[in-house]
Amino acid sequence: MPLPHEPDDASHHGEHPSEHDHAGGEAFSPAHPCVDRAPEGDDGHGHSHGLGDHTTATGKHRKKLVIVLAITASVFLVQVVGAFASNSLSLLADAGHMLTDAAGVTVALLASYVATLPASSRRTFGFQRAEVLAALTNGLILGVIAVTIFIEAIRRFGQEVEIESGIMLAAAVIGALANLVSLLVLRSGQKESLNVRGAYLEVLGDLLGSVAVIIAAIVIWVTGWMVADQIASILIAILIFPRAISLLREVVDVLMEATPKNVDLDATREHLRSVPGVVDVHDVHAWTITSGVPMFSAHVVVAPEALDERGLDAVLCELDACLKEHFETSHSTFQVEPAAHVGHEAHSGQLHS
Repeated sequence: MPLPHEPDDASHHGEHPSEHDHAGGEAFSPAHPCVDRAPEGDDGHGHSHGLGDHTTATGKHRKKLVIVLAITASVFLVQVVGAFASNSLSLLADAGHMLTDAAGVTVALLASYVATLPASSRRTFGFQRAEVLAALTNGLILGVIAVTIFIEAIRRFGQEVEIESGIMLAAAVIGALANLVSLLVLRSGQKESLNVRGAYLEVLGDLLGSVAVIIAAIVIWVTGWMVADQIASILIAILIFPRAISLLREVVDVLMEATPKNVDLDATREHLRSVPGVVDVHDVHAWTITSGVPMFSAHVVVAPEALDERGLDAVLCELDACLKEHFETSHSTFQVEPAAHVGHEAHSGQLHS
């Protein structure tokens, strides 16, 4: 998920191909994107404040999710048949996890389509948060499945259970191979999208769960120790639950509009303050609408002489370029204020760091 990040040293020492050296007092270098970029006859207000491409991170990896859904649904049916034929709780638990994966991927796919619906006056960001709500659903389902498996495994202790280890082993091996293929399909997209990451983590847990079932089947086959099935079931539940908590924590951060983890607001503020003519930067906020759509806003105090000499558009362009080039934030909103306006805000109690 591309988000703003603290710039490295190279970004401050002229190594960027379109570097604008604020510390040197230069507004723009000849290669700066703000120089001569407006076409002839343009009014000069070329900096974008829109969301641009409405394709979200999940939308870019939709085909991968479709492939994984087909694999997961097929293996789920195989494991359900195998679980009832072998009377294995751990295999049934793994099948239940597969069903959770299939449901989660289905929700993610539906959300990726809903998220592309156009914005309106009532929903100015469209339905992009639908992806986050889908990830929330996945996390909750994962948690419920983990608790259910754990309770059933505990209930089976002390009961006489006969398990067909051969069928159990064959179904588990099929599940493990399918999960391995799904992991390879999702690997590149899981860093960009919460929903793809959720699906990736679920498949990873399935793979580990299938390995646990394979080991349990071998133990039962060799030793006849049926308790290995319950132990494998508990291990699967333990694997699932922390992943559910991790996914829910990420979702809550987005819904609470927390500053993205790899964003250093202090570094961002200082970089913006280095723009020639900028006196101060306050009311700084960074948050995420959905995976791959970071947002930034700030109040920028500019000296009146800088506005007179350079013009408002030049200052805005320089601020916008700071975020795009050094902090990878394409959507930013700046409220530019003359220095005299600061006194008004301080008097009204609205001045924030």
